[in-house]
Amino acid sequence: MMQKTYQAKVDELPRQWHLIDASDQTLGRIATQIATLLRGKHKPQYTPHVDTGDFVIVINAEKVRLTGNKLDSKHFHHHSGYPGGLHSESYRHLIDRKPEFIIEKAVRGMLPYSPLGRAMRTKLKVYKGAVHPHAAQQPKLWKGHAA
Repeated sequence: MMQKTYQAKVDELPRQWHLIDASDQTLGRIATQIATLLRGKHKPQYTPHVDTGDFVIVINAEKVRLTGNKLDSKHFHHHSGYPGGLHSESYRHLIDRKPEFIIEKAVRGMLPYSPLGRAMRTKLKVYKGAVHPHAAQQPKLWKGHAA
């Protein structure tokens, strides 16, 4: 008797809400956990071509840690499209100005570069302080892979 391979369907998977506190956590380590939750790789029903992930709320984004000398040596570059339009900003200034962007950018690089990855990114909610407007969803505090 041959068993069939299970293919997850989007409408039959329950979505959960996870709350992650970024206080004193390393940026890369927290970004990998967020990407795993958004993709759904922590579930046994994981299917690579289906969005099986959960919603993730990240609070205290301004308290995320970068190791070594990355606050001054790591830069975010963007170009306006005009000659001489390259703008560069160190992560020390970026974390003061918009700390949510740092976490979103780190997670974006760990998700697929496709419409599926863009759909997964919409389930990520990052907030500067400890207050978030998603209390009605009753998010569970995520303590990492050991929990």
